[in-house]
Order: sequence, then structure tokens, then C-alpha cells
Amino acid sequence: MKLLGFFLFNLLALMATAQDFTVLVKEADRLEAIPNEKAAFNKFKEALKLQPSNLYTLVKCSELCSRIGNREKEKKTRDAYYSAAVFYAKTALSLHPLDDEANVVMAIAVGRTVLEKSGKEKISAVKDIKHYADVALKTNALNFKAWHVIGKWNYEVSNLNMMEKAATKVFYGGLPDASLKNAIIAYEKAKSLNPTFMLNYLELAKAYKRNGDKQKALTQLRTSLNLHFQTEDDPRIRAEAISLIKEWS
Repeated sequence: MKLLGFFLFNLLALMATAQDFTVLVKEADRLEAIPNEKAAFNKFKEALKLQPSNLYTLVKCSELCSRIGNREKEKKTRDAYYSAAVFYAKTALSLHPLDDEANVVMAIAVGRTVLEKSGKEKISAVKDIKHYADVALKTNALNFKAWHVIGKWNYEVSNLNMMEKAATKVFYGGLPDASLKNAIIAYEKAKSLNPTFMLNYLELAKAYKRNGDKQKALTQLRTSLNLHFQTEDDPRIRAEAISLIKEWS
């Protein structure tokens, strides 16, 4: 009877913990949707204390840290968020190395830290971004965030001048091939998978403009103005879109 009582006590405790975890995650999701990303992040952190290896919570913590950090003005605070984003992503990948969302948030987290790096370390980080995005797409070819990352990677790497490309090849072994055409293809794929992702329209517009197709670029920007805000970054993205419409029209 004592053993049975002990078993029932632990079972009830586990059920209560699971219920608390579910409540916290539901509240975190609600806060992110408002959007109130710092409050959402804090709720996800509370949930992680109850289930430290929960994949969804680890991924959300990483993703939110990358977004929040990008808005921070102070370098020390920004870097702390970026380091946390990498930590949560690494933890997720250590448990689920092929999970598409875990790989995507790692690609994003590494991408955020690239500007803080230099030389060989920076080139290595740029290679890592593509690696993680490629793994995500191999696992799930319908992951719109992975396609967006591939688009951004191609756009930025193809924008290197000849001297920069030569230097990376001579000193660091070069980078994988990238092109503006591939950037546009990847951004268009991301748009087809999630037509409500505002940032993708802005980046696709920049790619079309650089490719000499101003009208297509303007179409992307104007379409983005009809979308609802989903993240705390979206007001800034819309403001930039409005500014570019005025500049390019």
C-alpha cells in the first residue's frame, strides 16, 4: 500500500507539473501574438524550468532572443540576447539534431552574431548559417523560415565585391556559391509558403530592386502594407517599406 501511495503521489505531481507547463506555454504563445515578445520569452523560460528538454520551448526561446536582441541599442545587452539565442538553439540541436525548427533558429542566431565577428571566424559563421538552413530544408522542405534564411544568405554573399570574394578564397577557403537569382527564388518560395511574413516581402523587394526590376520590387512593398503586424519588428518593417516606396517611385 505504501508503494502504491508513493506511485500515486508521484503520478499526481507529474500531472500537475504537465498542466502547469501547458498553461505557461499557452500564455507565452498568447503574449507573443499580441505581440509582447519580452513577456513571452519570460513565460517560455518559466516553462523550461518545468521541462528543460522541451523542443518547442527551446526553439521559441532562441527565436525570441534573436528578435529581441536585434532591437536592443546597447551592445552588451544585445550580445547577451544573441548568446542566449545560440545557447537555446544548441540545446535543442543536442536533443534533436535534425529538427527543422531547431536548425532554423540556430541559423538565425548565428546570423545575428555574424556582424560581431571578423576574419576567419566570420567566414566560418557565414558557412554555418547555410549549413543549418540546408539541414532544416532537408528535414522539412516546407519550412518558410529556412527558405527566407537561404534567400538572405544568397543576397548577402552574392553582394560581396570581387576583392572580398578573392580574399575569402585565398585566406579562408572561400564560400559556397551564391547568386541574386537564387536569393529571389528562395524568397519567392518563402512567400508561397507563408504569404503573411512581412519581413520576407521587404527583403524580396530589395532583391528585385538590385536585380533591376523596380516594378516587382514596388509590388512586394505595397503588398506588405496590407499585412497585419505579427511581431514587434513589423512596425519598423512597414515604416521602411513606406520609405522605400517613396524613394523608388
